[in-house]
Order: sequence, then C-alpha cells, then structure tokens
Amino acid sequence: MLPFMHRNPPPDHRGFAKVMRSEPTDAEHRLWQLLRAHRLGGLKFKRQVPIEGYIADFVCFEAKLIVEADGGQHSGAARDVERDKCFAAAGFHTLRFWNNDILDNPDGVAATILKAAETGAR
Repeated sequence: MLPFMHRNPPPDHRGFAKVMRSEPTDAEHRLWQLLRAHRLGGLKFKRQVPIEGYIADFVCFEAKLIVEADGGQHSGAARDVERDKCFAAAGFHTLRFWNNDILDNPDGVAATILKAAETGAR
C-alpha cells in the first residue's frame, strides 16, 4: 500500500471530487476519453482523485503519474507549484497541459503522457 493511500480523504474532498467527475470541463472530458478504460498504452487512470489534501485531475498509480488539465486561472499559480511539490513528495510526477493544447492537439498530449509513463516509475 502506498503511504498516502492509508489516509481517508475528508468527506468534503470526496464529495467535491464526485461533483468534479460529473461536471468536467471540455478539456477534462476530452482528456478522459483518451485515458479511460486502459486506452492509452494499457495504463489505468482514475479521475478526480483526492491525494494529500488536493484533488488530482487524473492519476495513474502504476506509473506514479498525475495529469492536470489547466485553464487560464492556473497561469503562474503559486498554488499549483505547492500541489506539484506535495505530489512529488508522495512519489508522483505531474504533467500539466493547457486546456487549448488538450483540445487542439490531443495526439501530442497523449504521446507526451505515454512517454512520461514509459520513462517514469513503471
């Protein structure tokens, strides 16, 4: 069992993650269509997963990889730097993609994710 997994996320995080799964942005929906059901290199991704007090957009536990879809509100966000540090301390590598990149270049995004997973902790 991974060290962060033994902690139960606060109920409000679980509830918020559930809402986020049911109301994805266009980019999150498009990215989920690429990642779901082992479609990308046989990797299993989960979406809107509470980890260490944050909710990660997409997580592949096997590859220790987190994928984030970022809109304009994330531009230069110090909170994202802290999130990424926290995820790294838990052993994860975080990839961030701008929403327009996900929507305009899904093949390039998929290739980048696959390469990171293959060269990561798998």
